Amino acid sequence: MGLMDSLIGAATQALSGQGQAGAGGGGADWVGIVTGLLANGSAQGGLGGLLQQLQQAGLGEQVQSWVSSGANQPVSGDQLSAALGGDLMAQLAGQAGVSPAEAGSQLSQMLPQIIDMLTPNGQMPAAGAGGIGDLAGMLGGLLKRG
Repeated sequence: MGLMDSLIGAATQALSGQGQAGAGGGGADWVGIVTGLLANGSAQGGLGGLLQQLQQAGLGEQVQSWVSSGANQPVSGDQLSAALGGDLMAQLAGQAGVSPAEAGSQLSQMLPQIIDMLTPNGQMPAAGAGGIGDLAGMLGGLLKRG
C-alpha cells in the first residue's frame, strides 16, 4: 500500500463523521468518494491518472489552474461527467445516494479545491516522500468551509 493510499484511508476514517452531509448531498460521504477517486489503486490511477484523464478530455486549462499556485478555474458538473464518463458518475452517484447530475455538481465544487491543496507550490506531491502532507487535515478543512 502506497503513501497516498495510506493517507486516503486515514482521511476517510478520520473524517467519516464530518464527511456526512458536510458537503451537501443528503448525508453522502463525499470525503470517501473523492478520496476513492484519488487512491493509487483506483481505476483513474491516483491523482496523476485522474488529472491526465481530465486533461485528455479537454479540461487541461482548468486542471493546470488547480495545480498551479494561481486562482482555480471553475468546472461544471456536466464537464466532469463528460470527462469521467457516465458509468463512473453513475457509480459515484450511487455511492452518494444522489442523482448523477448532483454528483457532478458536488465534484465540480470539491475537486478543484482538493487538487489545489494536494499540489502546493504548483507541483505534484512527491511519491513516497511524504509530499502530500496531512490529507485528512486538508479534506477536513475543505468540508468545514463548504
